[in-house]
Amino acid sequence: MNKEIAIDGPAGAGKSTIAKKVAEKLGLVYVDTGAMFRGIALYMTEKGIEANEPDRIKTELEKIKLDIVYEDGEQQLILNDENVSKSIRKPEISKAASAFATIPEVRARLLNLQRELAAKRPVVMDGRDIGSKVLPEATVKIFLTADVKVRAERRYKELTEKGENVDIADIMADIKNRDEQDTKRAVSPLTQAEDAILVDTSSLSIDEVVGAIIKIACEKNPEFNK
Repeated sequence: MNKEIAIDGPAGAGKSTIAKKVAEKLGLVYVDTGAMFRGIALYMTEKGIEANEPDRIKTELEKIKLDIVYEDGEQQLILNDENVSKSIRKPEISKAASAFATIPEVRARLLNLQRELAAKRPVVMDGRDIGSKVLPEATVKIFLTADVKVRAERRYKELTEKGENVDIADIMADIKNRDEQDTKRAVSPLTQAEDAILVDTSSLSIDEVVGAIIKIACEKNPEFNK
């Protein structure tokens, strides 16, 4: 039995934070697939290319080289030999990433890379379609969710702590828009896999969610205890 943990859910549900901690406690490798989509969105945005220009996107995809490396246990995204781990976290890039994720060629390009990473070692991978599409045979599938207001408040806190000047109403509107984009896109929409376990994080602390997922993982495969 493999030791893959797939964590899916909407924007702001806490997937990355939770996945990192689960991976750390279980001694697995964390793979942030959202960073890969943001990397492509960053590249396209800097080239002045929008998500409604499929022909230009297909051409530019051939020029993109994405690598994942780890420094002090933290995933770093390397885009054409440049570390863009900080640049891809800007709100406008996160928003653009959701739009570019609707492009079939973008998803196909990253699907192979994500599966290659999982084939090399036990992983915790988070995203929108990990359990349903990327790793359909994952041992553990979790679908994280939370109330929209709670997600907006978390994102607001995260960004203001980084010194960014943001408006919570704008963040909430952005999250609602991304939810609609992600659930209604034609290619690999955000959906809960049939065998995924729903975890609502609205009233739970990070440690409580991490503990719940670890418990689920160990019940699914005792090897996670080792």
